[in-house]
Formats: sequence, C-alpha cells, structure tokens
Amino acid sequence: MDRLSGSEVKNLLRERKLVLILDLDHTLINSTRLHDISAAEMDLGIQSAASKNDPDRSLFTLQGMCMLTKLRPFVRKFLEEASNMFEMYIYTMGFKAYAIEIAKLLDPGNVYFDSKVISNSDCTQQHQKGLDVVPGADSLAVVLDDTEYVWQKHKENLILMERYHYFAASCRHSGQSLSELMQDERESDGALATILDVLKRIHTIFFDLGVGTALSSRDVRPVIKRMRQEVLQGCKLVFSRVFPSDCRPQHQIMWKMAEQLGAVCCSEVDPSVTHVVAVHAGTEKARWAVKHKKFLLHPRWIEACNYRWHRQPEEDFPVPGLKEDKGKEKVAEIAHL
Repeated sequence: MDRLSGSEVKNLLRERKLVLILDLDHTLINSTRLHDISAAEMDLGIQSAASKNDPDRSLFTLQGMCMLTKLRPFVRKFLEEASNMFEMYIYTMGFKAYAIEIAKLLDPGNVYFDSKVISNSDCTQQHQKGLDVVPGADSLAVVLDDTEYVWQKHKENLILMERYHYFAASCRHSGQSLSELMQDERESDGALATILDVLKRIHTIFFDLGVGTALSSRDVRPVIKRMRQEVLQGCKLVFSRVFPSDCRPQHQIMWKMAEQLGAVCCSEVDPSVTHVVAVHAGTEKARWAVKHKKFLLHPRWIEACNYRWHRQPEEDFPVPGLKEDKGKEKVAEIAHL
C-alpha cells in the first residue's frame, strides 16, 4: 500500500472523510467450506439458495474455492452510508484471491474499495494486523474487527465487533447456528446498523466539535476513547466470583473492558456500588445486591454494552439462581452470538 501523502490526507479532510479499515470474516460476512455444511443445512437447501439468480440475495457460492459466503444483514446499506464519511479499506488475514472475491460480492460496482484490499500477504508481522500497511493513517483510521489480539499496536483505533456466526461450522461449540435456526440478525438493529450510528457520531465529533483545532492536528483515537468511556459512566461495579481466585481481577479482560467503558471497578461492596456482576445469585455479594436493591447481573451485560456502545437494560441479563429469571432468552442469544 502506498503511503497516504500529505496532500492526500488534506484532500480526505477537505472532503470531510476519515479512514475506515474493515475486516471481512465474522465482521462483514461469514464463510464456510462446502464440505463443512451440516446435515441440517443440507436439508434446508442452503446450497441451492446460494445458487439462485436473485440480485438481492445475501448467500453466495464461491465456485472456484468450494465455499459458501453469507453477507451480514445491512452490509450493503452500511457500506453505502459509510462511504460518504470514510475512505474504506478491506483488511483480512485471508488469502488475496479470497479477499478479492469477497470484495466483488460486497462492491460489485467497484465503487467503494477499488484496489484498497489488504490480505495476509501484505502483513508486515505474522499473525498481526497493523496500520503500517496504510502509512500516514494512524490519526484518521477507525478499525472494525471481531478479533482484538491481532491489533496489538493499534487498539486505540479499534471498534470490536460482535462476531457473525451464520453457518454451523462457525459455531460448533455454541449451539445451533443461525442458518439451522432459520434466523438472522435484524437489519434495523443488528451489529452493523448499531456500529454505523457509532461511526456517524465519531465523524460528527471529529469534524464539527473540534472547533479551534486545525483539522490536520486532530486525532480520531481520543474521540473513540471518550465515546467509549461514556457508555458506563456513573456505574460502579463489583465482581463476585467471576474471575479465578488466584488471579488479580484488575488484569482480567472483563474488568478492563468495564473500565474502558467508563465504569469504576472495585473489589468490595459499599453504598456507592451500583452493580454487582456475578455468575450465580448465591454468593455473598450477590445476596448483598438483592438486599440493598442494587443491580445484580450477568457478565454478558458488560460484553453487550461493549458491542452496542450503549448501556443495555440490566433486566435482560439476570444471574442464574434468582427467583425471577426474566430475560434468560436474551442472555442465551448474546451467548450464541
């Protein structure tokens, strides 16, 4: 990839555009090999559905690669609207030939990506992605990816996506797939529709609320950080037997995630605590939460807030063991995703 020159950066900013780096698998699409299709998926005729000559279909056969690919709901509208705010790149750890085929499905008119397709052969570090393949974009780039650990050097640019598991082979350890259930994410409030709203807010803050600072001096990373910290601002969390007893809780992913979302995390209860996070209602701290009318909820609430960029209804994430177990289906749904 060529460096974004100073003039190109100026042109982008003049056009009120930032840079958007898009992962493919589990972010915009889900793919499976033909020989991995489950018996249930075969019975439902998933292969024949992928072969229909329907311009609006979202299921495709990649004949030369013996694969099926499912586009994530809302992806076409997402790309259309995002292209007005961002210069967009595809960035996958997959092979170049695969990346190009998927780019053709997502962008048949070659309007959005042109040659801006980055694959594993372009990576400069094994098993890692980096903005060094788009030099000059660090302060302008927003990254959408379902895998955090591949962005070790650029976590401040990353928006972590809910993983899209459509095919059975993609979720063998988490129950039935969306395809087998004959279900899918909703277009109106699925992952891509949710993140499009986040991207619009980032764009507005960067361009419209930075008055007094030259465009060339602005940085999208503090904008992302500040927006993320607003999600659980005002919440004080205590964790009850969520982490292994021999580990420091401050080093655990869930604790760090809550802090990144703006919550205050602590080890002991006190009157200022607003939420107790537990996996069972029988712990001492869980009983304290019930007695003092504090929120008692499952750790998946934090994950859902992280993916949705909004504080989620606490009642949708009950702790097993409570007499009132409302919202159990919601927890199961998030676990499946």
